[in-house]
Amino acid sequence: MTNWKLTLAYDGTPYHGWQIQPNLPTIQGLLSDAIHRTVGERVLPQGSGRTDAGVHALAQVASFILAAPIPAASLHRALNRCLPPSIRVLAAEVVPPGFHARHSALGKTYEYRIFPLEPQTLNHESLVESICPPTLAPYVWPCPWPLDLDALKQSAAHILGTHNFTTFAAVDPDLTHRTDSEPQIPIRTIIYSQWHAKDGLLVYRVTANGFLHHMVRNLVGTFVQAGARRLDPSSIPALLAARNRAAAGPTAPASGLFLVSVDYPTLDHPESGPNATGNLP
Repeated sequence: MTNWKLTLAYDGTPYHGWQIQPNLPTIQGLLSDAIHRTVGERVLPQGSGRTDAGVHALAQVASFILAAPIPAASLHRALNRCLPPSIRVLAAEVVPPGFHARHSALGKTYEYRIFPLEPQTLNHESLVESICPPTLAPYVWPCPWPLDLDALKQSAAHILGTHNFTTFAAVDPDLTHRTDSEPQIPIRTIIYSQWHAKDGLLVYRVTANGFLHHMVRNLVGTFVQAGARRLDPSSIPALLAARNRAAAGPTAPASGLFLVSVDYPTLDHPESGPNATGNLP
């Protein structure tokens, strides 16, 4: 039995999120089908987290166990041939038996991208809204309000450290009707939270030891309220203390969110998968 770790990138636009759902295209479902077509085994790969419908990934991590012997390079190549172009396996490697994509993760980094639709002067007379290019629209939030970058930065700084993030968490629908689920602990530690302007976009990057359901999108929706001068940035600590989702801003659209990376302890594992004879090196 071989424990495998995959690193994946995907465009989440055409999919109903990571988690497999009956009769709906999902990342987990298509990956499971690709593994089955490649080695003839039906497994359910476990992701580092369940990205929502429309959310993208630059380096999602998945793990699963296979009985079939196959070299890492062969598995990597075969999966990309079976998967649609919107899902790519970036790396395939053998890891120790105890490794689990979600349980072994130390932290994650997300990025949120906003295309500001700020009015522009046309012919020195009228103001018109800037246009978000159709090729960019699936990967940003075309935000209709003028946003103050300094206010966004001030808001984001208030969540650094360890806090109870109940105010910024949605109820996870997958846990609501389950009696065997562990209670979701709302304490998280944020080690990086910063906005910056890049290539005409406003980009938010956040790193934490974990995230609650919709947490990043709810944070962004609230920060944008501050950036639009509808909320005082200094009120963020009070919102955290309220522990009430209704106190915060709206949920930002899924299209602008990217899972950038997942951090793990240094893995002591073979550098390659089973060799050409099917035996572990």
